[in-house]
Amino acid sequence: MKRTLLLTGGSGLLAVNWAVKMRESFNVVLLLHNRHILINGVISLNVDISSFLDLITIVLKYRPLAVIHTACLTSVESCEQDPILAYEVNVKITENVAKVTQSLGVKMVHISTDHLFSGNKSFVSEEVITSACNVYGNTKALAEEKVFKFNENSLILRTNFYGFGTSYRKSFSDTIIFSLTNCIPITLYNNVYYTPIYISELIYLAHVLIERNAQGVFNLVSDNRISKYEFGILLAEEFGLEKEFIRKGELMFKSSSVKRPLDMSLSNLKFSKLTGISIGNVGVHIKKMKTEINTCNSKEIQSL
Repeated sequence: MKRTLLLTGGSGLLAVNWAVKMRESFNVVLLLHNRHILINGVISLNVDISSFLDLITIVLKYRPLAVIHTACLTSVESCEQDPILAYEVNVKITENVAKVTQSLGVKMVHISTDHLFSGNKSFVSEEVITSACNVYGNTKALAEEKVFKFNENSLILRTNFYGFGTSYRKSFSDTIIFSLTNCIPITLYNNVYYTPIYISELIYLAHVLIERNAQGVFNLVSDNRISKYEFGILLAEEFGLEKEFIRKGELMFKSSSVKRPLDMSLSNLKFSKLTGISIGNVGVHIKKMKTEINTCNSKEIQSL
């Protein structure tokens, strides 16, 4: 008998990919808010996850192996413009999910970010105290605190992922591929560094931890630290696209701009030591991405 996975933020890039990838192995339930989508073999429900009663009713009904909490206000600019909304979505809703899962003894997997630090250090480990430089990062750091406080058996995954997006929401890699395919110049920062991971690898590695009933914080990222510009070049080379349309730029801060960390790279050594699995570098992951079919942008996913 199949076990059940319940995913919040059901129309988002990560939740949709997770549902498509795991629907053969699990009964997958997507919890949606504003947008309603239909995916073959997946249950889609509109649920107010800010409501303790509504959420606990759904979790009781499906008794999932885990609640994968992907719902989040991810726009750095939107968070800065409306910090109250950012707090409500990123912190209060996370707190609610933590309380519900704890009360029912259900595993909570909270998707966090690499945006938690000032950007002055490379390959930051899980033990380093957070020092976010903007509202988005601060609310995600506070969300982690709520998870720890209200569900001590939870799993927190810090990450930065790329992969195929949907027809209604393009990913970073989608934008690069679209621009280069259509000979549209695109500027990518050469002074912003990170450790991105292919979304399919992220999902697979997350389930390695779930099956081990791992707890606490884990960085699920690639082995190597690269700039956004270098990422674009790797993507262009692997997909056979015209990389001369990629322009090298530098992120510069003005008094009116939102402060962002220039180095978001994380260390994945904790995961590798626990599991004995080498996550691999960005080049290897992009090669795998090229071989996979873009099912998330297919006609079987309907956005209503």
